[in-house]
Amino acid sequence: MLYELLIVIYLIVALILIGFILIQQGKGADMGASFGAGSSATIFGSSGSGNFMSKTTAILATGFFVISLFLGNLTAQATKKGDEWNNLNPGAEQTQSLEPSDVPASDDNNESDVPN
Repeated sequence: MLYELLIVIYLIVALILIGFILIQQGKGADMGASFGAGSSATIFGSSGSGNFMSKTTAILATGFFVISLFLGNLTAQATKKGDEWNNLNPGAEQTQSLEPSDVPASDDNNESDVPN
């Protein structure tokens, strides 16, 4: 439940972050306004958009990285838990002899790869 909720929040933050980055003006955008391009009038005022947009982008980027790290941690722990359960064999402990040997066990049906 937590993982799915974090994925949804992660996607929303990523899309909003992309939108805010695309809306921002570059540093060279003010050069055109000085030559009469008419882009000096912005929605947030003549100089207010830089602070609002920059702070919002920084907050969204921080949230994006924090959620990324948390999701990565959750995924890594889920993978480790799954690996522990894949290698269980209930009969393995009963079939092993008490004294380990370097010699492989012989087959009872006397079939071998060497022809007679």
